[in-house]
Formats: sequence, C-alpha cells, structure tokens
Amino acid sequence: MKDDTTMGEASPSRQPASGDMPPVHGGDLSTLKTAPGAFAGDWLDLSTGINPFAYPLPPLSPDDWTRLPAAAALDDLLAAASIAYGCPAGVGIVALPGTQAAIQLLPRLFAPAPARVTVLGPTYAEHAYAWRLLGHRVTELDGLPGTLADTDILVVVNPNNPDGRTLGPDLLRRWRQELAGRGGWLVVDEAFADVVPEASLSGNAGDAGLIILRSFGKFFGLAGLRLGFVLGQPALTEALRASLGPWVVSGPALTIGAVALNDTAWQAAMRDELRARAQRFDLAMRERGIHVLGGTSLYRLAKVPEAAKLAAALRQQGVHVRIFERQPHWIRFGLPAGETEFWRRFDAAR
Repeated sequence: MKDDTTMGEASPSRQPASGDMPPVHGGDLSTLKTAPGAFAGDWLDLSTGINPFAYPLPPLSPDDWTRLPAAAALDDLLAAASIAYGCPAGVGIVALPGTQAAIQLLPRLFAPAPARVTVLGPTYAEHAYAWRLLGHRVTELDGLPGTLADTDILVVVNPNNPDGRTLGPDLLRRWRQELAGRGGWLVVDEAFADVVPEASLSGNAGDAGLIILRSFGKFFGLAGLRLGFVLGQPALTEALRASLGPWVVSGPALTIGAVALNDTAWQAAMRDELRARAQRFDLAMRERGIHVLGGTSLYRLAKVPEAAKLAAALRQQGVHVRIFERQPHWIRFGLPAGETEFWRRFDAAR
C-alpha cells in the first residue's frame, strides 16, 4: 500500500465538454474479431481486470431459474456480503446488478440541485461521466486534492483503476469526517478491494457521509452474473433500493453470490494465487525492459514508448489489451490465465 504522504497535490485535469461521448470500455471482442484481417484463432482478452480463475459455480435449484427471486435468498446474500466485507451491525446494504448500476443511480439521489463533485483520477471514467450527465459540477484531479473546501462530494476509486493507487484508510476517514461535518459525502468505489481487504473502509460503513461500492464479479471472475453492493447509512441504501424496484438481482445471482461470499477459504487462497502471478508478471516485464507502473493483482499497468502501436501488434497476435487516449504511454494488462501462451504471443508482437 502506498504511503499517503508520498503523493503531491494535484492540478485539475481537462474538463470534458458536455457533448463528450460515453466512456469506452474493454471486454468486448466482437468488433475486433470481425475486423478485416483480424486474428483468426482463440483470443486472449486481457482488456479488463476480471479474475481469469472464476469461482466454481455451485449447483442451482430449478427454482432459481423459474421463480421470482425470493426475499429470503436476498436476505441470505446481504448477510453473507455484510460478513465478508466486515461491515458493522446495522449498516445499510443494497444489492444491485453490478456496481455500474450504482454509479448511474447515485447522482440522481443528489439531483436536481447541482453538487460540486470532485473525482480523483485518472480513474474509471464512468464516475465523472455519470455525475456530469445529471448536471452536477464535476472536477477531475490527477492526484490528491490540496483542499476539500470547494467539494460537496468526493469520489475515490480505491484501489484505483488503472494504476492501482491505494490510499490508506486513515486518510479516507479524515476526508469523510471533514466532508460529513458540513453535509458532504465521500464515495469510495472498492471494486478491486477484495485483493487488498486491508485497504477497505467497509468496517466504517454506516458512518455519516460515507458511501461504499463493492463489486462481486471482478474478484470472483463472474462479471456476467452482474452483482454488486452499496454500503452506507440505511436511509441512503433504502433510497437506492426504492429507486431500483423489486427483483433487481436474479435468482441465480442470489444463490451463487451467497455461496461464494461465504467461502472464505477460496477467497484467501485466490488472493495468494493472484499475488504470486502478478509478481511473476512484473518480473517477466522487467526482463523485457518494460517498466510496470502499478496496478492490482488483477491487472498491471505498464509504461511503453508507444502504447497504441504495441496494442495493435498484440491484436495481430490475438491479444486484446487496454490503452488510454490521455496517457499515450500507458498500457494495461488483465492478469493472463495461460502465462506461457501469453508471453509467446507478447514476444511475437514485439
């Protein structure tokens, strides 16, 4: 974990115009596969930070598919999530079809009066886009804020995507206290906190002015299940629940989510496995003269002279990675499952 004091103050980054297009994401190979001259074999999709070693699916009852999701199954899921995340008793928790749904809905709870929103970046672009879409006044910072005086809502992704920047809980608690003291809010997106649970603020969930987003699909490798959670004060989570309506999480997601979140042995073993693989990945990159800037054990961010050129060469080898328009030297790799095959293709692309 990075020391909070090692990061300098930030300067505001570019303010996108109101007509900017929605953010572009990885994870969809359909366009690449159908492009003229596209790689014809099996692709390696490393464009997301999703665990390539998915949680083994438990057996499902026919009722999970044929009946409306049961209230008791939802209760079991929320109880499992509360324990897995280390939440205090009585905290508000709501399940959603992925944390992306929460990113879209939260700005609506603070509308129509525009809030002053600060997003610590460079980070997952949907946060700034969603708040701006609802008319809030958004400032994106490349780094830490020098002051919170002009901020009503501070949005932090921790660990950060794509560089893995991880802010210590003590700093985040201080920010939360300062903001809450004048009616403000700290929103912490902990989509990748499963791999570094010591960085999580879930033990403070329920504190005034704190909203925590937790993703299920990334760490458990089941992104298609579409499951996530929001932790916070009960009044806020109930408002979210009301805006979502009934049966928002599918029956299979309720069952699978509860089983996986209760399986602490699998989680501990997977953290160790991912950490070891990330270390091997970094070593192999260094042996090839490439500097790894950071990341989490689910994705690694590297610096290369021409990221777009390398990404294009990798596509010719059937490897899909993530590059960033505003950081032309950055290239992000999801953790590969087949290490030998990945490095064979990587070396062929270079």
